[in-house]
Amino acid sequence: MIDEKGEQLGILPPFEALKIARERGLDLVEVSPTAVPPVCRIQDYGKFLYEKEKSERAARKRQKVITVKEVKFSVTIDDHDYVTRKNQAVRFLQDGDKVKASLRFKGRQMAHRELGYAIINRLIRDVGENAVVEFMPRMEGNTLHAILAPGKKEMPKKPATPRAQGEPPAPPQQQQA
Repeated sequence: MIDEKGEQLGILPPFEALKIARERGLDLVEVSPTAVPPVCRIQDYGKFLYEKEKSERAARKRQKVITVKEVKFSVTIDDHDYVTRKNQAVRFLQDGDKVKASLRFKGRQMAHRELGYAIINRLIRDVGENAVVEFMPRMEGNTLHAILAPGKKEMPKKPATPRAQGEPPAPPQQQQA
């Protein structure tokens, strides 16, 4: 048995442990029922539940929910429409969302899948450092899918550390006019 301060009281019969907990105005909580003998703790159970809920709420508040936004293309897409959808995808990625690029083949377009792969691969090239390809383009039925995740953000450079004694000076940096 463990008391409210975290000190061990030793092995006690259940009725004595319960009696001590009631005298102190606290609850007897079984912490590890599978241990031999079972481990119990004297604590305010209501306060314990409140603090646990409070920490879970704080953890939920800190986590970022990543959603998957879809950008749809077709085999016959025009250049201006392609650029518009590419810019949408870049904006979604910069906001921290994943992007699902999908291209649906209709009718006889299935005979020319290479055109669809070319469009999706062009998108992957154009998005460049803004994204990491999570799933390479693949066919599912008559739809071609690729999933892009936001790229790694550049870390700010650390300030220069002072030189140690005896090190040669750093080369001079050229100024741009």
